[in-house]
Amino acid sequence: MLSKKIITIVLLFNCFSTALFAQSDAKAIEILSKVSENYKNLNGFTGLFEYSYSTEDEGLIQTNTGNVTVKGDKYRLMLDDQEIFNNGKTVWTLIKSTKYKEVTINNVEDDADELTPSNVYNIYKKGYNSQLIGSSEINGVPAHEILLTSDKPNARFKRIKLYIDKAKNEILAWEIKDDVGGTFKYTFKELNPNVKIVDDYFVFKVSENQDVEVIDLR
Repeated sequence: MLSKKIITIVLLFNCFSTALFAQSDAKAIEILSKVSENYKNLNGFTGLFEYSYSTEDEGLIQTNTGNVTVKGDKYRLMLDDQEIFNNGKTVWTLIKSTKYKEVTINNVEDDADELTPSNVYNIYKKGYNSQLIGSSEINGVPAHEILLTSDKPNARFKRIKLYIDKAKNEILAWEIKDDVGGTFKYTFKELNPNVKIVDDYFVFKVSENQDVEVIDLR
């Protein structure tokens, strides 16, 4: 169940309106602006992260780890049984199991509600009110807690909580509520900023993977 939900979230890991500024916390906007500027100036970054799913009734259901590499609007996401390549124009979702391998190919859609590893630090600009709600520690690192609340009644994500490193203006973790009361949490365990990555790294090469079934939906 978690694997399918992770795919949904990834496919669903620039200007503010006057109303957004009026309803958002000025301090939260200041912090998020620094975060956005910080990531925009990087050549790229890689990270090892932990992701978990929990519910109020059952508590923690599952925890896994993954790797992500981001460069501008490009990203490559590696999970236990799948890998997602996105070069900004095309997205390849590779499913791997002991019995078969298949890759689904789609065009990248310009979706204002989309939340991906390459735009999580910018999602606050897309119809969310931002509030600085407190402080906490993530793996011993002091963090701001900022709650993003959608101002659109049909938004896919009503609430997103970001944990921001107070010293480095980096995203340490984020939480998303799903429509059945569950919570996804993503926490960086390692983060390597400003690394150089070739663009080909974000492309799945069909010709070099003849054992993979191709489903082209473009």
